[in-house]
Amino acid sequence: MKKIKVLFFIYQMGGGGAARTLLNIINNLDRAKFQPVLVTLDYNGTYEDQLKHDVLFLKLKSKRLSRSVFELGKIIRINKIDLIFSTIPRVNTIAILAKLISFTNVKCVIREADNLGGDFKTDILLRFFGFMYKFSNQVVSLSNGVKRNLVERYKVKEKDIEVIYNPVDISAIKRSLHYGEIDEKDKSLFNTNKKIVITAGRLVSQKDHGTLLKAFAKMNAKIPSELLILGTGPLKNQLKKLCDELGISNAVHFLGFKNNPYVYIMHADLFVLSSKHEGFSHVIAEALASETPVVSTNCKSGPEEVLQKGEYGKLCAVGDYEDLADRMYEILTLEKYELESMIAKGKKRANDFDASAIVKQYEELFLKTLNKQIGTPDNTKIIEA
Repeated sequence: MKKIKVLFFIYQMGGGGAARTLLNIINNLDRAKFQPVLVTLDYNGTYEDQLKHDVLFLKLKSKRLSRSVFELGKIIRINKIDLIFSTIPRVNTIAILAKLISFTNVKCVIREADNLGGDFKTDILLRFFGFMYKFSNQVVSLSNGVKRNLVERYKVKEKDIEVIYNPVDISAIKRSLHYGEIDEKDKSLFNTNKKIVITAGRLVSQKDHGTLLKAFAKMNAKIPSELLILGTGPLKNQLKKLCDELGISNAVHFLGFKNNPYVYIMHADLFVLSSKHEGFSHVIAEALASETPVVSTNCKSGPEEVLQKGEYGKLCAVGDYEDLADRMYEILTLEKYELESMIAKGKKRANDFDASAIVKQYEELFLKTLNKQIGTPDNTKIIEA
């Protein structure tokens, strides 16, 4: 059987959730059926060295997305790509345009990864993206909440959207936990009788670290703790200034990006997500897999689905630092048997998102998309030679 060439397109293989999702799909794709090709803009990404060696990895000459259309279309033609897969609205738009100008039969599957929207200008932009999505062959939403947003704001038809949760590479996390080590310069942070609270994510407005810092200050007055923040971003100095104002600078540690965040999360007493909005919240599932209890804001739309309305972790109101502090205190004061039960349930829940199962859903979707376009009925399966 001829292998299906799938081109994955993204800005860069950086430290964000979208890049991690593509990494998990690419590395777990069935090589007997699919041949993955990865294309990024001219950036160096932190996940590049984690790609399997058989992946054809190409970088465009430009760092500007708007200038990548023709080069991407050329790559589609020269490499005889069967299907292009992309995520994030602007990247999706470029992928769709490249499909159209490639003058080939390539099919396009685009993925929406967040609950975007808000002011009038943003909603008009989302309507434009929704119009462009009509020229793709399949739209994927990573949660039911994001699907609702696609229908309401992008005006994409519900029947044209397939929900597939983010793949979490459980086996890779287990290896990271077993063989990984905390950086030498950070080990002293864990050599304490204090509780360790940890979070991971870009230092940007969406993640609302400000609310987390205020909640930590309130909770820390009751239970002496240390807060570890994994991630980089433009708000670092602003957040450090807030730490000074709250009098918690000595207890808050900005550790930057970590290739192996799981070993840090595993050794923490609590993982906290304070986001204003998410699509799925990959990092919550990863924290559960790392055997650490979770508190998260009940933001649109991922945390509620991952934690099943609080069954596998605590949920609190968005932007409410007092509520967040109370939920953090709840978990940090659980009896040992209650804590062990929560960790065991969370670990089991994480297995629902195991990459081996989720990637199979993507493989079926890719085959179905190609099947649809060659005139076979929806219930007809491609027969392997």
